[in-house]
Amino acid sequence: MKKFGVASFVLVLWLSLGAMAQYGSQQPSDQQGSMSQGQTSGKKAHAKSHVSGKISDDGKTLTDKDGKSWTIDNPDAVKGHEGHEVTLRGDVDAASNTVHVRSVKMAGEHASKKKGGAMSEQPPQ
Repeated sequence: MKKFGVASFVLVLWLSLGAMAQYGSQQPSDQQGSMSQGQTSGKKAHAKSHVSGKISDDGKTLTDKDGKSWTIDNPDAVKGHEGHEVTLRGDVDAASNTVHVRSVKMAGEHASKKKGGAMSEQPPQ
């Protein structure tokens, strides 16, 4: 009977610690969610997304296909891609038209891979 009581106590303790750990890991994401909905007044709302267009020659702005200009707040991340058509992934702030770049992908990379695969599958003539 003693073993059953100890085992029950350990099980309840283990479950409660697991629930507390889960609650602790969810709390920051809930705060981020409220920021993205604009409920917190002290911080800017950022949405993780992507923007496609051409990077300016100085690497500080991107112009999308609609002619909208986006300011790149970390231009070192796009170094070497100046003047190219790219897709930027990162934190997009539509209110101030700024992008914090997390990754850069050349616009022609995906299409050229498909073309190369289709060309290699064609029978020789």
